[in-house]
Amino acid sequence: MKLLILGATGAVGTEVLRLALDHHEIHQVVAPTRRSLPSHSKLINPITPFTPLDQGADYWRVDAVICALGTTIKQAGSKQAFALVDRDLPLAIAKLTKSLGASSFALNSSLGAKRGKNFYLNTKAEVEEGIAELNFNSLTIVRPSLINAKRTPPRLGEQIGLCLAIIFQPLIPKRYRPVTPTAIAKSLLQGVITAKPGFTIIESEQLR
Repeated sequence: MKLLILGATGAVGTEVLRLALDHHEIHQVVAPTRRSLPSHSKLINPITPFTPLDQGADYWRVDAVICALGTTIKQAGSKQAFALVDRDLPLAIAKLTKSLGASSFALNSSLGAKRGKNFYLNTKAEVEEGIAELNFNSLTIVRPSLINAKRTPPRLGEQIGLCLAIIFQPLIPKRYRPVTPTAIAKSLLQGVITAKPGFTIIESEQLR
């Protein structure tokens, strides 16, 4: 399998990359990033700003895609910039890779993704729906709760939420408990390797 990883420098993407490079069924990993990754014999690491997409690049020709792109409105600077990273870019790359032969796609989304007034969750629902409409042979969507990871730069709101969640974990329903990047990465990777036909949603409580 030739696998494309989007967001390979993030908390979840870093774990996906590590697991993918060690997996015997994956012979090549393509991880386009804005900054260089450590070299590896199985890794192709195009350096790109992503906007605009280099649609003619050969590295988009893969068997499967894992998307772990994600930011926050605060880090992005605006709702528009956030939507570009979390919705527009994943959709554009999904369309491109599907047109070039990719058959499996796995997306890291969010607990509670649905259409509504919450801009964040509505955006997550929009990207889920958009990719589902492309009709990949296999689509896996993972919806984690708070991600228990050290961020650079730190996300203050997430850190506060994690502290409270850890303190009160025995009282919190499993769906809302923090999950590790490794647990999410394993589900994403398993999704494209197993390539179960159709559309599979993995909720946060299933990541344990």
